[in-house]
Amino acid sequence: MLSILRSIPTHMDYKGQKLAEQIFQGIILVSAIIGFICGYITEQFEWTVYILMAGFALSCLLTLPPWPVYRRNPLRWLPVQEPGAEEKKPADRKPKRHAKN
Repeated sequence: MLSILRSIPTHMDYKGQKLAEQIFQGIILVSAIIGFICGYITEQFEWTVYILMAGFALSCLLTLPPWPVYRRNPLRWLPVQEPGAEEKKPADRKPKRHAKN
């Protein structure tokens, strides 16, 4: 059971995070506008709140889980190097310049 839970991806890349944030803000904005218009026409603030809550629930469903669309651009990490493998030789170093007195 634990191995099944560990196999579920739980990360997003940076571009995926940006996309999720844009989708979240867009859905909230559109639902707020629609809710305001419907509430104004029906003269019921309750409709505004319900439509805004539905937009919030929809945006959470679309943006909180790490869907594959948010993992399309993974970071490419540098390979691991052993410590001391790339030490400079004394001949490769530049000579230090001392300040003149």
